[in-house]
Amino acid sequence: MKDGVDTEIRVRYAETDQMGVAYYANYLVWFEVGRSEFCREKGFRYADLEALGYRLVVSEVRCKYRNSAKYDETILIRTRLKHLNKRMITFGYRVLRENGEGVIAEGETQHICVDANGKTKSLPEKYLSCLA
Repeated sequence: MKDGVDTEIRVRYAETDQMGVAYYANYLVWFEVGRSEFCREKGFRYADLEALGYRLVVSEVRCKYRNSAKYDETILIRTRLKHLNKRMITFGYRVLRENGEGVIAEGETQHICVDANGKTKSLPEKYLSCLA
């Protein structure tokens, strides 16, 4: 059984260099895509949380590149919850070849819950329950 929520994407030309290799910063964008789909799969949209005045700001990010994603290749972003408490969430990511084999990159993002003014807040219970 797989660990997490899989999101499939195709590497676009604009995301690559002249050699057809995905530019390193795009992995952070792909992490965001995976994170959004993870939340959707768990029963809410990130926009729903924002509408209530909450934000999940990135406080830390890590990415280890193990291989290269190439132009027009279909890849999977596997997103899982690594840590959850009332004010902090850590997501883990694995970027994999289309068949789910072959790790391209691994990483994580840590998020702090804040209000619209940037003050640290507890995540509403409804969203904690969805994620847990």
